Amino acid sequence: METPAPHRIFLIRHAKPLVAGSGLFNVAGARKYISDYDAAQVEEFILTHEAIPYKQIKKVHCSTLIRSQLTAQAIFGTDTTLVIDKNFREFERKIFSLPYLQLPIELWLLAARILWFLGFNSRGIETFKEARARARKAAKQLIDEANQETIAVLVAHGLLNFFIRRELKKLGWKQTIKEGSGYISVNAFEYLPDNINS
Repeated sequence: METPAPHRIFLIRHAKPLVAGSGLFNVAGARKYISDYDAAQVEEFILTHEAIPYKQIKKVHCSTLIRSQLTAQAIFGTDTTLVIDKNFREFERKIFSLPYLQLPIELWLLAARILWFLGFNSRGIETFKEARARARKAAKQLIDEANQETIAVLVAHGLLNFFIRRELKKLGWKQTIKEGSGYISVNAFEYLPDNINS
């Protein structure tokens, strides 16, 4: 009896956005940085990954943020169908108010994220609990796609992809490529159809 081919999911992080992040930022500057980051184009790059079956991929999932869409088109070509879904957007960030303080943007973003993880700094945006639930839903969307088409591809964001990876592992998917969360990093998972509960 022929062994069935495994179903596969590829998670790719977007390319580096073209936004200036050097120097010190006050509150207003840090908030503007986030807006600029979300609206930015991405650096030119080439991704030729031997594990990605480019010719088989006709559809790519991505988020509503332009950096995700531009990266997907750069990797798979403009003829590839982009499935744009808000469930695949990055976890939200909010700069808290600290008047007169000027910090490197990395410190603003780190502090904002830590407070958000702890349950603070989420007024008016998605909470960490809600974001994790969305990542679980996103993982199940990709599983459904892989079960139907044998392959699913997502070009999205660092933190979202991290929590999708955690969920896939919980659901029994085996990680076959581990490249972390850097720009245009690739992480891949497999699951044999015999083990899939339909």
